[in-house]
Amino acid sequence: MAATEQEVLAGLAEIVSEETGLPTDAVLLEKSFTDDLDIDSLSMMTIVTHCEDKFDVRIPDEDVKNLTTVGDAVSYITKAQA
Repeated sequence: MAATEQEVLAGLAEIVSEETGLPTDAVLLEKSFTDDLDIDSLSMMTIVTHCEDKFDVRIPDEDVKNLTTVGDAVSYITKAQA
């Protein structure tokens, strides 16, 4: 069953928090992974791998570069589950 955007955001926030130590409430839709959350490319790949496992989606490497904000990732995962 596909998760709602809110469920995806909550799950993504948990994953980002585990990877970076940031509080989950800092992971908001408008936040940029690199500029606001200070996530480097290695951490981003770890986050993507965890998202693929958690949400049962496939995120090809060429699509990862387009996921610049938390909102981009939430939209992508939500669409990929549909």
